[in-house]
Amino acid sequence: MSHIQALADAYRQGHHRVSAEVTTRLATIQHHDPTIQAFLSVQADLAMAHAQELDQRFQKGDTLPLLAGIPVAIKDNIHIKGRHTTCASKILASYTAPYDATVSGHLHAQGAIVMGKTNMDEFAMGSSTEQSAFQTTRNPRDVTRVPGGSSGGSAAAVAADMVVAALGSDTGGSIRQPAAFCGVVGLKPTYGRVSRYGLVAFASSLDQIGPLTHTVEDAAILLDAISGFDPMDSTSSNRPATRCYDGLRADIRGMRIGVPAELLGDTIDPAVKESVIAALDQLATHGASWEPFSMPALNAAVSTYYIIAPAEASSNLARFDGVRYGYRHPNGSTVKDMIATSRGHGFGDEVKRRIIIGTYVLSAGYYDAYYHQAQRVRRAISQQFQAAFATYDLIVTPTAPTTAFELGAHDRDPLGMYVADIATIPVNMAGLPAISIPCRPAPSGLPIGLQLIAPAFEEQRLLNAALLHQTLSMPTTQKEKP
Repeated sequence: MSHIQALADAYRQGHHRVSAEVTTRLATIQHHDPTIQAFLSVQADLAMAHAQELDQRFQKGDTLPLLAGIPVAIKDNIHIKGRHTTCASKILASYTAPYDATVSGHLHAQGAIVMGKTNMDEFAMGSSTEQSAFQTTRNPRDVTRVPGGSSGGSAAAVAADMVVAALGSDTGGSIRQPAAFCGVVGLKPTYGRVSRYGLVAFASSLDQIGPLTHTVEDAAILLDAISGFDPMDSTSSNRPATRCYDGLRADIRGMRIGVPAELLGDTIDPAVKESVIAALDQLATHGASWEPFSMPALNAAVSTYYIIAPAEASSNLARFDGVRYGYRHPNGSTVKDMIATSRGHGFGDEVKRRIIIGTYVLSAGYYDAYYHQAQRVRRAISQQFQAAFATYDLIVTPTAPTTAFELGAHDRDPLGMYVADIATIPVNMAGLPAISIPCRPAPSGLPIGLQLIAPAFEEQRLLNAALLHQTLSMPTTQKEKP
């Protein structure tokens, strides 16, 4: 059942008030967030004022959009006019957004109540939300473990019931991997399906905004709300907004599923592998078929990503120089010294690491050897996906190779952290849509994510398959008819 639809029905029928819902969510935030630290900022007064306004409109019998009165959170690299956008970085600690991101405008126009901005890895560079300059977010399922990243704050806020849904951004798995670690649904749309206008860029050819929710139905509702062509985004697809919620059907009869053998090998934890295979076998009993196949280019996906993404980041982050906006260090006898000192103090270690790598691979002596070669591999990955979709309707993998790891586990091992995105990175390289949905938990009780990948702009197919898996995974008393 859609949590959003259930709330909307309760509001419309007069069984529940928006202000009561917001009060409950604020109380949950107040109680749990000092431990979980999902939010960087909470706008309680604004949320309550919006809720009271909507209560009056519901009482008048006004016809309101489905998202009216739904408490949501937004990752702190997405602009909301008049509110801080920090990207969890000291260099933007006092920056106030002068305009709304397109997705923020869509949510506001449809009456969603933004409860606050969520924590993240600094400038979305990380896989654990430990790279924030301000706080470390913890996994609500086990507070000794990470929530994943970089959209860990959004995933944790949903998992802890602080909000009904949240927006994150996904450059190499930053929606799907935290969704897997926290046991929620995370959708990365096709590149260009959702406007990036007002999203602070990390790697412009890879970034994509998407929803984190409790259910597949809610992911479809959020996608319908934020998708569509935007003339303010030069990479926006010239397609209308999706209508996936209306088209949801829990049916995969006759669907052919391919499973890359490279993502079911020794790099995948046995408990994760067993859960994924069990989910595939369950889908097979309902009319689908699956088989392993090979995508050799996947073996080079992580190393290729960590050339292309840092290269784009080094270019995008050049604007943060202490001159035009953001943090400016008081010392520095020359402009050059001031810029170097401001960036040195304003950026964290992981951001500096990626800027250095990106600058190196774009330099005159190494461009052909590294960046140009990485683009060739990226093309090969995309071509192998295209070839696979000539045979298969969907591709299925684990979302992450392990369950959520302990806080601090990779403090001295950044390469180990990078491998956490081994299954999600290829999707961004090819610009495809993918979703992470919970499957059978590990024996430890920690969540495991199942990743479904579809051809470009086939979000409906993706969501229909995800809905069937969700329906099969529900306790019998909660199941609805497909």
